[in-house]
Amino acid sequence: MNPGLSRICIEKLKISGSLVVVRILITSVLLICPQSTYAIDGIVEKEVPKLTEIRIGILSHDIDNLWSGSKKEGGVDFSAEVNSKNSSISFLSGIVYPNFGVSINNEGHTSTLYVGFLWNRDISSNFFFDLGVGLAIHNGQLKSTTDDAKALGSRILFRIPIEIGYRLDSRHSVYLSFAHISNAYLASPNEGLDTLGIRYGISF
Repeated sequence: MNPGLSRICIEKLKISGSLVVVRILITSVLLICPQSTYAIDGIVEKEVPKLTEIRIGILSHDIDNLWSGSKKEGGVDFSAEVNSKNSSISFLSGIVYPNFGVSINNEGHTSTLYVGFLWNRDISSNFFFDLGVGLAIHNGQLKSTTDDAKALGSRILFRIPIEIGYRLDSRHSVYLSFAHISNAYLASPNEGLDTLGIRYGISF
C-alpha cells in the first residue's frame, strides 16, 4: 500500500476515534450535570428533575394555643429558605433532603437562622406534605422577665416544620407552613414558639 495513503487512513481513524471519545465524554457530563433538557445529535434527550427550591413567605409570629401553648411576642415573620433536592435520598415512599433558611420578625422579636432536613411525600398528583427536623439559632430572650418576650432557655433550639403543599406546575408550589422551635426541655425555661403562615416555592 502507498505509504502516503496509509498515513491518511491512520489520521482519519485517529480523528474518528477522537470524535467518538469526545462524544462519550460530553454525553457523560450532561448525564451527570443538572440541566432541564439537552440533546446531542438526537442521541441524548432527557428531562432532569429540578434540583433546588427557594421558598419565601410571611408567617404569623408566636401563635397562641398551638404547640407552645401561649403567645407573648407579636408581629409577622418574613421567611426565606433553600431546599437542596439534588442531595435527596429515598425514604418511606418519599425523599429526604437538607434545607436551610432564615426567619426575620418585623417587630424586633425572635428571629432565627436554621438548618435541617425535610421529608417530602406526595399525597396526590398535586398535594404533598413536608415534615422536618433541624436546629435553629435565635436572637430572642433566654430568661425573660417581661410579658412581651418568650423565655427560650437556650441559644440553640430544635426546629420542627410541618407543611402542606400544592403543586401549581413543575416549578411553582404554594404551602401552608407551620414551625415550632424549643429546647425540648434540655434547658430551663422552655416556653417555645410557633409560627403559621403561607409560603411560595419556585424550583430551578
